[in-house]
Amino acid sequence: MDRTRRLRSSEALRSMVRENHVRVEELIYPVFVIEGENIVNPVASMPEINQYSPDRVMEEVDRVIEAGIKAVLLFGIPAYKDEAGSGAYAENGIVPKAIRLIKAKYPELIIIADVCLCEYTSHGHCGLVQDGIILNDETLPLLAKASVTYTKAGADVIAPSDMMDKRVFAIRKALDCAGFVNIPIMSYSAKFASGYYGPFRDAAHSAPGFGDRKTYQMDPANGREALREVEEDIKEGADLIIAKPALGYMDVIKEISLNYNIPIVAYNVSGEYAMVKAAALNGWIDEKKIVMENMVGLKRAGAKMIITYHALDVARWIHEDMGRICR
Repeated sequence: MDRTRRLRSSEALRSMVRENHVRVEELIYPVFVIEGENIVNPVASMPEINQYSPDRVMEEVDRVIEAGIKAVLLFGIPAYKDEAGSGAYAENGIVPKAIRLIKAKYPELIIIADVCLCEYTSHGHCGLVQDGIILNDETLPLLAKASVTYTKAGADVIAPSDMMDKRVFAIRKALDCAGFVNIPIMSYSAKFASGYYGPFRDAAHSAPGFGDRKTYQMDPANGREALREVEEDIKEGADLIIAKPALGYMDVIKEISLNYNIPIVAYNVSGEYAMVKAAALNGWIDEKKIVMENMVGLKRAGAKMIITYHALDVARWIHEDMGRICR
């Protein structure tokens, strides 16, 4: 008879047989940069998350470095929007400006540049629009142009989140032609049309002006379709893939991990973050226990890295726990 409780009898034994761990170096912290000066705008629906103007963003990046986090994911909020989302690929746009500032002080920090048009278009969609239709192929050159622009500014990884078909191929070709053959693409391959994105759209000013994004983001009911998306992106040249959202889609993460030998990044999105924060602020849950359980659950599902707004807290908790072990 197997008595499995034997290996749970002490913390020392439990730690020795623990199958999954959350490490600080696997965390990616999203940062919102907004045009202007002396701006630190709290995001009401995301406690402790702010928008920063370029002259103030280093305050947040300093905290990232102090926490030992190795990578940030940058989102830009422009002062001006137009039908073509021209701010997304402007050489002196908000994201290239922020990249240059951060790299000047912290060249070793990995900067992942999100590539999409939604923050920059007047209609709020992720691609060009004609007669109410989001255009796929016509959008690809703009995404490729933005990718090259961000890389020239110093981005280490390009992360297309638009969900246009064939965008990884277009971006890979543009990067290679510009001489950036060693820049990885972290593709939002399994990105679902989710209700969990609401707080992010407050933070990034990116809500669609009409309709929704269901014609290009995936149906939450479909799991096998995610594997098709991942396989296509790998064929087109993706080096890492993102599954988004995370907590309600651990089955998708697991299936990807079982079928493809590629690093998986779980995006613990704004709505998932906001729910935990709201419950913790009301005293309904133990925030640390819930967050760390979520993080290790994502690792157990197959994620190699985790994009999360909890990253600064998670890093602090890991360091505190390590300090207690070392004493």
